[in-house]
Amino acid sequence: MKKILLTTTGLIALGMAPAMAADLAARPYTKAPAAAIAINNWTGFYLGAMGGYAHENSDGVGTLSGGFAGGTVGYNWQTGNLVLGVEADGAWADVGATLGIPGLASVDYTIRSMGTARGRIGYAFDQVLIYGTGGYAWSDNRLTATLLGLSASDSKFHSGWTVGAGVEVMFAPKWSVKAEYLYRSLESANYFTAAIPGGVPVGTINLNSVQVGVNYHF
Repeated sequence: MKKILLTTTGLIALGMAPAMAADLAARPYTKAPAAAIAINNWTGFYLGAMGGYAHENSDGVGTLSGGFAGGTVGYNWQTGNLVLGVEADGAWADVGATLGIPGLASVDYTIRSMGTARGRIGYAFDQVLIYGTGGYAWSDNRLTATLLGLSASDSKFHSGWTVGAGVEVMFAPKWSVKAEYLYRSLESANYFTAAIPGGVPVGTINLNSVQVGVNYHF
């Protein structure tokens, strides 16, 4: 009886083997799905630090130039690849020029601080954002006249506008770096109006500025 059972089991196994092999051969190979890749999203608040260099858009004598450094705050809203945002920055500055002989007879004109409040519109390539920007610009300027060691100063607040473009890269979770160009046009003003009838006029100031920064995104 045992010999009959073993013989029968062996014959059944031999009969099933070709069918199982054919079934395995007929099944197509399916590659495991790739792991999902997280797509960067620019929506949210951010804070940062920035600094750069500004040069007056003029070929005349006493062209303003110098550096600045400060901070940035902003908010982005992303829909699809479109990124809309608002941003404000403020910086301590040393952008100036001196005419004459310092300490003897000279005129020193300096932008001591400046900033902007701008809108931004950009296109995101995942972690890379290319954008245009424009809005309000301001500066706090001081004019100092020196004659034989005696000096007098007056300060004025200038308003204006700015427009530019930039690129920002998310190089790590919540962290980005950016570089941008801004053209700033600041209104004219009259200095020393309390001492001189009509004052000393300073015309419109047009600046080309480049700046870099790093932002932390919340």
